[in-house]
Amino acid sequence: MAWGPMVVGVDASPAAKGAAIVGERLAQLASVPCRLVHAVRDVWAPLVAVSVDPQVVDMQRLQLAVGRQQVNDALGTEVSDGTRQKLDVLFGPASVILQQVMREQRPGLVVLGGKHHSALERWLGGSTSLHVVRAAEVPVLITSGTPTAFRRVLVAADLSRASGPTIALAERFAKLVGAQLRVLTVFEPLPNLPGVAPVDSKEYFALAQEMLEREVWPLVKMAGAEKIVRHGDVVETLMREAVEWNADVLVVGSHGKGWAQRVLLGSVTERLLNNLPTSLLVAPVGVAAAALPERRRRRATAVSVS
Repeated sequence: MAWGPMVVGVDASPAAKGAAIVGERLAQLASVPCRLVHAVRDVWAPLVAVSVDPQVVDMQRLQLAVGRQQVNDALGTEVSDGTRQKLDVLFGPASVILQQVMREQRPGLVVLGGKHHSALERWLGGSTSLHVVRAAEVPVLITSGTPTAFRRVLVAADLSRASGPTIALAERFAKLVGAQLRVLTVFEPLPNLPGVAPVDSKEYFALAQEMLEREVWPLVKMAGAEKIVRHGDVVETLMREAVEWNADVLVVGSHGKGWAQRVLLGSVTERLLNNLPTSLLVAPVGVAAAALPERRRRRATAVSVS
């Protein structure tokens, strides 16, 4: 399956520069175009709404030109002239502009620079990366710094319908960059619920392991891929594994749960975005993803990475 064009959301930050470098490199490997997109707030929009004064239009053009120059200066010579010349500067919120570009271009991958936001900033509106990931129907790569190479790809797989598309994306990406692949499933400890009889944890995890080997491991097609199981908190375990294994990118699935859970705070993907143990590649998991048989999901359930 061929990759579509790479779309990189950029601004004048070092994180965006890193994303542009990575996006251009991936586009070269995939032999596809790399498109840079920068969004700016239209400070003249209220005047345009009530007047078509040519001076106001000229000020808008000036604002776009200034934004273009600032981004080009920030990107520097580490991004090629050819790619920088294709920079699109558009009026609007970054997440909205990127969603519009995704609908029009159907990119193979959207690349964004990862930034650490304070708790207050996240509460007030979240990050552009989070907004894009929530709505994206194409894979989104959030870069951590500027990886010089992608040698190790770690993918989180669970017992949900998200596993198929997530593993498939991880394999495609690993083949594109020539990386080693490790598939990780995390089983969380069973909770103690008041008024509910305790479950035999040994039997539970045996069923979960049986289901994993029957339903998930066969989805792994890449030769030489390593398949492992860990026990513990999902996010903490994924972050620890990424660090200890020196993973260059962690692949997770998004939209593995219902709409309300995608919108509300607290998902595994969001927690990873806020901490970024390494670059994060998010696979969109739509309604067309193959679901595991419901009766088998009821027998043993692992926490869904979404």
